[in-house]
Amino acid sequence: MAAPQLDPHAPVFTQRYVNLADPRLGAAGVFATDEFFAPLSRMLSPDEPVFIPGKYDDHGKWMDGWETRRRRNGGHDYAVIRLARPGRIVGVDIDTRHFTGNYPPGASLAACYCPNGDPDDKVQWTPLLDGVALQGNSHHYLDVARDGTWTHVRLSIFPDGGVARLRVYGRPSIDWQTMDAASDMAAAANGAYIVATNNEHFGLAATLLLPGRGANMGDGWETRRRREPGNDWCIVALATPSIIERVIVDTAHFKGNYPDRCSLQAACVDGGTAPSIVTQSMFWPELLAPQKLQMDAEHGFADELAAVGVVTHVRFNIFPDGGVSRLRLFGRPAQV
Repeated sequence: MAAPQLDPHAPVFTQRYVNLADPRLGAAGVFATDEFFAPLSRMLSPDEPVFIPGKYDDHGKWMDGWETRRRRNGGHDYAVIRLARPGRIVGVDIDTRHFTGNYPPGASLAACYCPNGDPDDKVQWTPLLDGVALQGNSHHYLDVARDGTWTHVRLSIFPDGGVARLRVYGRPSIDWQTMDAASDMAAAANGAYIVATNNEHFGLAATLLLPGRGANMGDGWETRRRREPGNDWCIVALATPSIIERVIVDTAHFKGNYPDRCSLQAACVDGGTAPSIVTQSMFWPELLAPQKLQMDAEHGFADELAAVGVVTHVRFNIFPDGGVSRLRLFGRPAQV
């Protein structure tokens, strides 16, 4: 099965920032005024929304998203989502794909900072987006200009209807100076992201940065079978400039299709675009020389790491191709 195709029209913030509403990172729906046709949890699913003709449940047509019943008494519906981590929000995608005659014509988004639990009726909500017009069966990529650190968002829909997916892109707010132990600088939950990759035919490279071990062979980065010289690769932007002390390469569930070897290159990059970083990465020094890999196993490397100093980006090479479940880059924050 091929990996889901990324939207070529998606803005840069969908690539450079973490989806803080991803349940795989710890986000959750905590309240909805109504979930008659479809539950709030479906709106946060990391999978692409699907439409299944002829599929019905006890309440009507099965829809892949959050859908409320038709309002007959005024007012509007809303849902509250606890973000995976407190963070700054830079943009959102309100996605109404497959909702055609049942999408809400309008929406708004507000946020609050409630670090010690979920918000109650007394919490103060700050508007992030107000009076947004929606279309059916469409992405709605929207920049968020208001600064601040938030723990929860509230999506209001006017007056009712269905939303397939809500993605909330931002940067986790972490005080690195308080860290007294090495942290995973390649963790999406800490703000790391994939800059670029040469191939992700069977599984997205971003999966490497998720917490936990892979659930199955579909829960990892997997490239097609290489039929030409060379090797496959991806580039990770670290959560913060770091000195890497320990690496874990996990091939969980990859048995007949794991890479034969892997290596890491690293550098401290000041600015640049994704294409320019890709070009530079070919000449970065080796952080980890090529190492033999095994099927379905965690591989730890520490003594094998070269002293390359402070780095902001790492190029993960696999030889010649194959699948890897997770990549961990443990390090300590450092000044550039």
